[in-house]
Amino acid sequence: MIPTTTPRQPSLVSSDMTSGAPEPDVDLLAALVLDVEGVSSLHAGVLGEVGTYLPGRRVNGIRLREPGCDIHVVLDWGVRVKGTTDRIRAAVRPLVAGPVDITVEDISAPAVMSGEAGPQ
Repeated sequence: MIPTTTPRQPSLVSSDMTSGAPEPDVDLLAALVLDVEGVSSLHAGVLGEVGTYLPGRRVNGIRLREPGCDIHVVLDWGVRVKGTTDRIRAAVRPLVAGPVDITVEDISAPAVMSGEAGPQ
């Protein structure tokens, strides 16, 4: 007997593409995060696993999920981690539905003030 319907194939479209919710603009998310005082840079993760692929390029440090997103950052020396991560969440909240998980991957080295002796 020949089946009258074709078997269902697994979908190649991820659930975030079919949910109907528009994906946030990753470039705007990156800009908002980098504008937060105390954020030195975005970080791609220990093995480079954190990023969002766009046509012809990649935005490191931001991974979209359904729902929410992961943001990995490097903070400036001396900033309060809790306060800075709260400001990052507040900055991206209007664009992201769901949880915003922030990982502080590193702290940037303190800047050497001019006039101070550097390493000899």
